Amino acid sequence: MNVDLADLAARINNIAVVGLMMAGLFITFASGHLVKRLIGLSIFQTAIFVFFITMGKVTGGTAPILLPDERTPIYSNPLPSVLILTAIVVSVATLAVGLAIVVRIKEAYGSAETDDVAAADIALDADAQT
Repeated sequence: MNVDLADLAARINNIAVVGLMMAGLFITFASGHLVKRLIGLSIFQTAIFVFFITMGKVTGGTAPILLPDERTPIYSNPLPSVLILTAIVVSVATLAVGLAIVVRIKEAYGSAETDDVAAADIALDADAQT
């Protein structure tokens, strides 16, 4: 199996996307700390952003500005970039809300570990039933 370096360089964005997705999912699912889970979610979202921007790239494309004296060039679609800018704003807001919730959980339960929070909830439910 021969791997051409030019072919590998052409796919480096895809390799980075897959690596970021795997790292983000692993951190999100494997970690018990809520802040680490939020960081894993942010890494996964970053992979999605890189993926969409990579797919929106047109080789040799120009800005979609019509000039009457030229023949029709290849245009790059600005929509993926606009959607990613909106998604970045939403992801930052989601991260801020998530961190605020983690702070409240830490204040209420004394820990940000999911196992400790679940054990405290079970203890509260047991106390409430007796």
